[in-house]
Order: sequence, then C-alpha cells, then structure tokens
Amino acid sequence: MKIYGIPNCSTVKKARTWLTDNGFEYEFHDFKKQGITTEKLLEWCEVFGWETVLNKKGTTWKKLSFEQQSSVKDEASAIAVLKENLSAIKRPVVEVDGKAVLISFDEEKYALELKR
Repeated sequence: MKIYGIPNCSTVKKARTWLTDNGFEYEFHDFKKQGITTEKLLEWCEVFGWETVLNKKGTTWKKLSFEQQSSVKDEASAIAVLKENLSAIKRPVVEVDGKAVLISFDEEKYALELKR
C-alpha cells in the first residue's frame, strides 16, 4: 500500500492515523518533496475523475488567480495546473497493488475498501 500526500495536511494525518491504528503498513510518498508524474495524475483522473483530483475547496485553489482557475476546462488543463500547484491535488490518494482505490479520507470508505 502506498499513500500519496503532504505530511502536515490534516486529512492526510487522519488517514495515516486510521491506517496505523487498524494495522495497515504503507509507504508514504510526499509529493511536495518527491514530486508526482503526469502519468500518475492521469491514472488518478481515470479512476476518480479530474474534477475530484483537483481540490477546489482547498486554499491553494482559492489563492490561484482568476485566470489560472478559469483556464481549467478539462483533464489536460487540470493536470497542467496540478503539476504547477501540487497542493491543489486532493489528498491523500491510497494505492493498493499499484492501483488507486481511495482519495481523501472517509473512515467508512476506508473500512469498506481496505478490510476485505
């Protein structure tokens, strides 16, 4: 299992705590320090949809200029903005066996998806 996120993000902290408390071992990928590939963003957009991967509720999105925000019209334009503003990626993203299965944190969804 691999978790992608930013260590000081409160949602990432909740997810990591839940995983640890429930006995899951995982590798953590800090995409602010380690980066994220376009291919990985494309994979996540295929699974969750670009509208979900792009976190429009976060402060990073809200701080973008009107021009930057209005330039996002489809997956390609969303990925271009995400590559330049990594904190605008909804997080965490959880991958199991190399496949993205969860985004953000919802205890019920984590229990359903991971405790099979």
